[in-house]
Amino acid sequence: MILIKNGRLIDPLSKRDEIVDIAIENDKVKQIAKNIKEEGFDEVIDASGCVVSPGLIDIHVHFRDPGLTYKEDIITGAKAAAKGGFTTVVCMANTKPVVDNVETLKYVLDKAKEADINVLQASTVTKGLKGKELVDFEEMLQNGAVGFTDDGIPIKHTTVLYEAMKKAKELDVPISLHEENPSFITKAGVNDGKVSKALGLEGGATSLAENVMVSRDVMIALETGAKVNIQHISSKTAVDTVRFAKSLGANVFAEASPHHFTLTEDAVLKHGSLAKMNPPLRTEQDRLAIIEGLKDDTIEIIATDHAPHSEEEKQKELTLCPSGITGLETSLGLGVTNLVKTGHLDLMHLLEKMTINPAKLYKLDRGFIKEGAFADIVIFNEDEKWEVKDFASKSKNTPFIGEILDGKIKYTISEGKVVYRG
Repeated sequence: MILIKNGRLIDPLSKRDEIVDIAIENDKVKQIAKNIKEEGFDEVIDASGCVVSPGLIDIHVHFRDPGLTYKEDIITGAKAAAKGGFTTVVCMANTKPVVDNVETLKYVLDKAKEADINVLQASTVTKGLKGKELVDFEEMLQNGAVGFTDDGIPIKHTTVLYEAMKKAKELDVPISLHEENPSFITKAGVNDGKVSKALGLEGGATSLAENVMVSRDVMIALETGAKVNIQHISSKTAVDTVRFAKSLGANVFAEASPHHFTLTEDAVLKHGSLAKMNPPLRTEQDRLAIIEGLKDDTIEIIATDHAPHSEEEKQKELTLCPSGITGLETSLGLGVTNLVKTGHLDLMHLLEKMTINPAKLYKLDRGFIKEGAFADIVIFNEDEKWEVKDFASKSKNTPFIGEILDGKIKYTISEGKVVYRG
């Protein structure tokens, strides 16, 4: 049994914000009250001056398992997540082999049982990520998939996507979309603009590549009624388009990654390949539009797109190295530093986008703290500064190394077990 004393409970589901004690027995929250006596507990955690929040939920991670485990695997990915305050994650399906079949899905879910946190798995939308033939949605759901995405690759065939959304609506499951039309990308990973020109890249990834696909897909979502998640939104026009689609009644969600509300394309000049990602970092106008989208809930979810790569891969020249950065261990700190401390969001609103909102999208019985619920909890000091330097992930491909952030994580508790001590 664990007792958390004197912590500031912030629970976005109930909107509770008060100093209380929390008693944990086995995997559940047993009691929330003031002045719970310490006798009989195996561990007492003094959370004075700290926030006690539901464990964070990330619906967009790449653990590279199976097939690319030199970059990350389910166990190390889960440890990185725990260090970042996450107690539930949803893994993307672009592994080797891809998760488009029950055998690979079961491999992931069996290995996930050994992880420190709750690791869930999405299925691909199409077989082999080829965008031509749908997977068996019912079979994948029955065997444990929580949703569908071809993340990493856009679904170019409109009819295929239409049929996928109709099936997703029928089964009431989310379908998540990577929105980059390759017809408008000369060089992936860097915005087509002043920085790509300064680097002599002769082009890059235009915002048009994102905007045209978002426009198409929210209209199909409106027509079908499907629950659609626009992944790692990066452009002002895409944010505006999602806002418009919502106003029409489309059941559309959007997620923003911390790097897109923190950095601009200028980071590529400073950090090189460590700032290369799909979709790319864009302009200051785009960054500010994402923040506005977070403020007015056009963007309901913050998700990291945790994308580990080896140091050797990232040391290749910019046009040859893979896109993507790690993000689990810096996500909360970047949110506190760049959204809360700057006055864009209060802490309740930030945590809503990192707990209960992603839980609602996937219909997870997580993302809140109440008696009888799973004891998934993160304890952090929003005012304590810390340096980004040590990683639980196998990879450290991030432009934030050396940054000083607010929001030091003290403990992560997953189903009643302390899985990280800061």
